[in-house]
Amino acid sequence: MSRIKYYYDPKTCKYERYTKSKWDILLGVLGFLSLSSIFAVGILMIFSYYFDSPKELMLKQENEELKLYYEMMEKEVSHLNEMMTDLKDRDDNLYRVIFESEPIPTSIRDAGYGGSDRFKELKEKGLQQEDLIMDVMSKVGKLKKQMYIQSLSYDELAEKALNKEEYWASIPAIQPIHNEDLKRLASGYGMRIHPILKVRKMHTGIDFSAPKGTPIYATGDGTVVEVKTEFGGYGKSVTIDHGFGFETRYGHMNEFNVRRGQKVKRGDQIGTVGNTGSSTAPHVHYEVIKEGRTINPVHYFFKDLEPSEFDKILELASKENQSLS
Repeated sequence: MSRIKYYYDPKTCKYERYTKSKWDILLGVLGFLSLSSIFAVGILMIFSYYFDSPKELMLKQENEELKLYYEMMEKEVSHLNEMMTDLKDRDDNLYRVIFESEPIPTSIRDAGYGGSDRFKELKEKGLQQEDLIMDVMSKVGKLKKQMYIQSLSYDELAEKALNKEEYWASIPAIQPIHNEDLKRLASGYGMRIHPILKVRKMHTGIDFSAPKGTPIYATGDGTVVEVKTEFGGYGKSVTIDHGFGFETRYGHMNEFNVRRGQKVKRGDQIGTVGNTGSSTAPHVHYEVIKEGRTINPVHYFFKDLEPSEFDKILELASKENQSLS
């Protein structure tokens, strides 16, 4: 029960009962509502400061998950970069060394990824974590570029591996006649006494003495490019192109077993020992030509000799004696 209020009326000199007007009631209600609203807003602000709403809790949880995924992605990208670095090191310092290839320049391996417009769509979306996302995308893009370059390198090495097999089969790596006891090497490469002129002259090959009719063998795979007969010089001779800049010449032969343009394999018989041309005894004059210049053939006798035998034949080839042609 509300209390009844009175006020003193000087005109009547009596206490009159106080009655509220509608305006007083309206002001009272408005004041109460205003105060209640202010109080409610204050409580809400304090509550929201110390406590999260359900929506905020959900967003925070999503942010934590995204942060976790980002950290996992960063670790994976770092791990892939380490693996890529290992592959690059192996490629430059092992595989490309084996196949005699120049390392890929760092400027090519670490080249930039795309231009400034590559992430244009991300920028236009105005993402809150734009820098974070672009950083990861840039690292992944650079890694993809390095993997592409590495794949090209492996394609190149695979081709070189096939060529390497052909290379080892083609280079002149055996002696042109059977010489198991190493006694057939009569004269080596270098300055030697000419058998006819009797002066020191450059001997551009190695002479192997052998009875007339002894088989002569191709020392590497190749193509016969010349089958020639002349009265002086090399007499009857065969020249084989082995590719990779190598040629071999076999002089003073008695008979031919090959024709021009014929493909031969290492160990195929190409003719027999003779005494034709400027020759003083039955033998084969054997030359190895690299890029148009004669080189010492003895350094290529590694296919059919043991290390001790190779040392012995080096010693025999180094003696300055008289050549047979």
